[in-house]
Amino acid sequence: MKFERLELLVGNENLNLIQDKIVMIVGLGGVGGYATESIVRCGIKKIVIVDFDTIDESNINRQIIATIDSVDKYKVDAWEERIKKINPDCEVIKVKEYIDENNIDHLFDYNLDYIVDACDSLKTKMDLIRKSIKYNVKLISSMGTGNKLDPSKLKIMDIRKTSYDPLAKHIRKMVKDEKINSKVMVVCSDEKGIKKVQGTIPSNSFVPATAGLLCTSYIINDIIKTGGNNEKNK
Repeated sequence: MKFERLELLVGNENLNLIQDKIVMIVGLGGVGGYATESIVRCGIKKIVIVDFDTIDESNINRQIIATIDSVDKYKVDAWEERIKKINPDCEVIKVKEYIDENNIDHLFDYNLDYIVDACDSLKTKMDLIRKSIKYNVKLISSMGTGNKLDPSKLKIMDIRKTSYDPLAKHIRKMVKDEKINSKVMVVCSDEKGIKKVQGTIPSNSFVPATAGLLCTSYIINDIIKTGGNNEKNK
């Protein structure tokens, strides 16, 4: 049985609850890739993967899907192939689009239970926060993972408790200015940036990966804690 070890850990009832959830991953880069990999290996039977981009050679140092053979493939296509090799029973819905205010609402037509926001765009992150509240879908959002070397500094927290992270600072202010009272759960590091950066942000294989795994751990632990009862964004 593919998921026997997880069942031994969480029990048959919780495994069934996990398998029945629909999870969407927005952004299939360093963070989103590891979130996708780990959530699929937990037995999810339906996943929505969202990314408009192709795999570049520069992704090889940090993105699990990136290999010499996969360069130039669309990320959603490469991930569909990989997911089916892990769990052929998992239904994969691919969205090969850049998400903005004009098309974001249609993502919520899939009866989502959870969203992993692993995209790079500040605007898209805020759109996902607003829409997840509107449609009552639980969201875990990854803040910046570039320019960092210590994955142990990553924590799951409400956006209001973040520090040092420039991306989180912008979102924290926007959440405050818009008087959003709901919890906005994020994965964020309190590690200061290693270097002063202008242009391309340096990164590695292990900090984004850890952030992606923490996103999955948030979802799995939330399902077990709530018994599958989604009192979302409370």
